[in-house]
Amino acid sequence: MPIKLPSTLPAHAVLKREGVMVMDVDAADHQDIRPIRIGLLNLMPKKIQTENQFARLIGATPLQIEFVLIRMSEHQTKTTAAEHMEEFYRPFSEIEASGEKLDGLIITGAPIEHLPFEEVTYWEELTRVFEWTRTHVHSTFGVCWGGMAMINHFHGVQKHMLDHKAFGCIRHRNCVPSSPYLRGFSDDMVMPVSRWTEMKRDEILSKPGLNILIDSEETGPALVEDPAHRALYIFNHLEYDSDTLKQEYDRDIANGTPINVPANYYPDDDPSQAPQNRWRSHAHLLYGNWISEVYLTTPYDMAEIGSKSTDWRS
Repeated sequence: MPIKLPSTLPAHAVLKREGVMVMDVDAADHQDIRPIRIGLLNLMPKKIQTENQFARLIGATPLQIEFVLIRMSEHQTKTTAAEHMEEFYRPFSEIEASGEKLDGLIITGAPIEHLPFEEVTYWEELTRVFEWTRTHVHSTFGVCWGGMAMINHFHGVQKHMLDHKAFGCIRHRNCVPSSPYLRGFSDDMVMPVSRWTEMKRDEILSKPGLNILIDSEETGPALVEDPAHRALYIFNHLEYDSDTLKQEYDRDIANGTPINVPANYYPDDDPSQAPQNRWRSHAHLLYGNWISEVYLTTPYDMAEIGSKSTDWRS
């Protein structure tokens, strides 16, 4: 089954060219199927690039997906056309007021790692989002800074500044092969990492109920399951395109920002060569497994999402 996208959304044309099954909204509405509603709270400055990355992954499953694009209500982006935001995005305040529910919600990262959480301009509203997910979202997926913010809000786990940027394609190990989210995963894998902060392993393990699913000796925990809040937190970027790390590296070089060559990304660590994508299959596995678990456990009647009768994997 396809992902349901407006025909005018840039991701529609991008995914069709890549062979991903895409269905126009009008056609999808005439199918006698309840689509899985997946929201994307997009905090990244490059909105369209981020839409494409996540739509590509969740649209590769055999289920019909309704993609709901969400933005912070008062925060204005300077890097995406206002017309695009007006046409395709809904402010969280509108979603909240409507009382509607989602089967899944992805909360992206944001380039504000250096700020304490409480100093982020939209932190108050974002904490409302976190609390709202407890009653209105069946499963939430926090990504990079979004995952760090969630685990901090719900468990008080702190982020810690690094003395240099964790940057490149870093080897990770599969800690819980029996997890349904890691179905089909290798024992070890490469994952794109791009951050100035880390979440410490011992602090996560000190919190009851948190499970580290993927870890790295070099860059620390990467994927954490939080069953009590029906949530996953990933601190790295399996959703990245092949050239996203290159874009970040080239940007920093052009700006004169000190930056190391992303490790294990270019052949022979030579930036003059084309980078290689060695994480694509695991990206599709992880998000496909997440969508599968949402489908298998979410109530058919969306009014029941968040109720005690639909406790996680009960």
